[in-house]
Amino acid sequence: MSLVTALVAAMQLKDPYTRGHGDRVGQASALIGAELRLADDLVAALRLAGTLHDIGKLGVPGGLLRKPGPLTAAERETVQRHPGHGYALVRGSEVPAVARVAVLHHHERLDGGGYPHGLAGRRIPWPARIVAVADALDAMTSTRSYRQARPVPAALAELRRCAGSQFDPSVVAALTRALARHPWPPPVPLPGLPAAHRGRSARL
Repeated sequence: MSLVTALVAAMQLKDPYTRGHGDRVGQASALIGAELRLADDLVAALRLAGTLHDIGKLGVPGGLLRKPGPLTAAERETVQRHPGHGYALVRGSEVPAVARVAVLHHHERLDGGGYPHGLAGRRIPWPARIVAVADALDAMTSTRSYRQARPVPAALAELRRCAGSQFDPSVVAALTRALARHPWPPPVPLPGLPAAHRGRSARL
């Protein structure tokens, strides 16, 4: 069994929502990468990055992951350690670097107000900027015990409102274009785009 398979299986046992969320974030990340005309291998790595982005929640108590109400400050601090936990799990593994940096930095904000390192602007690795937008999309459009899902247009409007402060505007724009052609949430795993649509390296 590969490390990736083992991690995904462990996440399924601990918190099925986080596992499903990871699958959808992987699909949204790949959609964004394809829209940005990244090379096939980068799009595949982005899909893996999205799938694994919250794998560090294996190190967070299950009760916190499933808590129906707001977290206390101490609980929030515990949950916010998950990027570091995740990076420790995939560092030095067969997981590609594109995915590893996204696992560590997907909660950074463009304005420097994120975590774990408070990176800002282009100091945030480009895969993390993509996964951050994909993560927010699925979080807003998924129903949880404590809130209803937002419609996709409302979620996109919120992403645009936060573009430039929390999210990379070019990534938000790419997602908006992609969702004009693809349904969300996807009824089945979205197929890759034809190779003719790909081939560039990342320039974000």
